[in-house]
Amino acid sequence: MNFQITADTEMHAFGVRIARLLTGGEVIELRGDVGAGKTTFTKGLAAGLGIDETVQSPSFTISRVYDAPSGLHLAHYDFYRLHDAGIMADELNETIQGSSTVTVIEWADIVDGVLPVDRVTITIAATSETDRRVVLSTGGEKSNKILEGLA
Repeated sequence: MNFQITADTEMHAFGVRIARLLTGGEVIELRGDVGAGKTTFTKGLAAGLGIDETVQSPSFTISRVYDAPSGLHLAHYDFYRLHDAGIMADELNETIQGSSTVTVIEWADIVDGVLPVDRVTITIAATSETDRRVVLSTGGEKSNKILEGLA
């Protein structure tokens, strides 16, 4: 499924829209170059889950977890700076198993072997300074429900 986003506020709103379809246990892989809008999307996702805390890119800390008032947790990973997943692959695998956790992973190539087939992959490509082409693909029953909800 393809979307055209023309501003940061639209990317944020897109995250909010997807958050309203989440129930916990979802895995979202974000693909895109530096500055594509992955963290902006995640901020929208957090807002849509009711998280008031300021969401920051975990580029230097690798992971951050935020608690939503509904009891859901948002685990946000960024593996940009890793060359070997090491123990982080084990942590990610454990996090993914949490039925009340929504897991968002940026730069997931290094942990691809840990990721479940049933995940949403969101690829963000800059088509101009402000415009983005967003492509969603899914791999299973739970992630397919998200696409159905967006249709």
